[in-house]
Amino acid sequence: METTNIINQIGNTPLIKLKQVSELTSCNIYGKAEYFNPGESVKDRAALYIVKDAFERKKIEKGGIIVEGTAGNTGIGLAVVCKEFGLSLKIVIPKTQSKEKKDILKKLGADLIEVDAVPYSNPKNYIKQSKKIAEELSKKHNHGVVWGNQFDNTVNTKAHIETTANEIWSQTAGKIDGFTCSVGTGGTLAGVSIGLKNKNKDIKIALSDPMGSSLYSFIKDKKLESKGTSITEGIGTGRITKNFEKALIDDAFQTSDEEALNIVYDLIENQNIILGGSSGINIAGAIKLAKQLGKNKNIVTILCDDGRRYASKIFNKEFLKSKNLPIPKWL
Repeated sequence: METTNIINQIGNTPLIKLKQVSELTSCNIYGKAEYFNPGESVKDRAALYIVKDAFERKKIEKGGIIVEGTAGNTGIGLAVVCKEFGLSLKIVIPKTQSKEKKDILKKLGADLIEVDAVPYSNPKNYIKQSKKIAEELSKKHNHGVVWGNQFDNTVNTKAHIETTANEIWSQTAGKIDGFTCSVGTGGTLAGVSIGLKNKNKDIKIALSDPMGSSLYSFIKDKKLESKGTSITEGIGTGRITKNFEKALIDDAFQTSDEEALNIVYDLIENQNIILGGSSGINIAGAIKLAKQLGKNKNIVTILCDDGRRYASKIFNKEFLKSKNLPIPKWL
């Protein structure tokens, strides 16, 4: 019987036509279904490249430790990859992230350190704490300790140039007019924008940003200013990362949680697809980009992860009520 290891299943995810929003815009809007990855999110791609790069640069060997600060999905991707490479994993995560993601990390064998959610400017920010922990561990560990540094490690962008962008180009047979997605590290948007524009410079690239993030104003006005808040996890930021610096962006859209969640709930009802809030932000951006480009255009976005990862929030009537967010009639 022919078998394959799990990390060989990272990538080559399906491209799904989103019927309702395609009809709404008179365009073809497609979602790259990244929840088909082994770790069930787009972050598996960056995780694999970060670990492979550490081995290639001889910074780590079997028995070594990867340390990362993550909102959850990169950690889950790293947990999957680290198991295959015989590595230990230490994750620093904000306490505000969903219980479901934290439970998955623990089940996959990650050593979880939960910290208060504070801005990046604070020395106790989860990213800065993860770097410090990696530096301390490296002084006493013989098999190598690597800080993943997903936000500023540009192998993240490389992963999406070499895989995601090429897959989208192939799956659309080169007939793509626009691409949009949100930003956490910036790796997906940077890599896909570079990869697609290398093939056709006229493809329009747009940022899809949640409220509370500063990137929309940065693209529009060159100012890092934010307004509002969002319950979405892993996207939206107040700083320009090394990955985001590389992104080739033509425009930006901003979307409220209410708009994003209504899209998520409609997809469950009409297409049996269960997605997280970040995918709702992405699809909202795709709708806006489609309306901007006009009829009969082909737009692609990222379906980041499975919505059941956020059930305690987006499928929790009491939580939604406390945030004055829409509650689907079937909940």
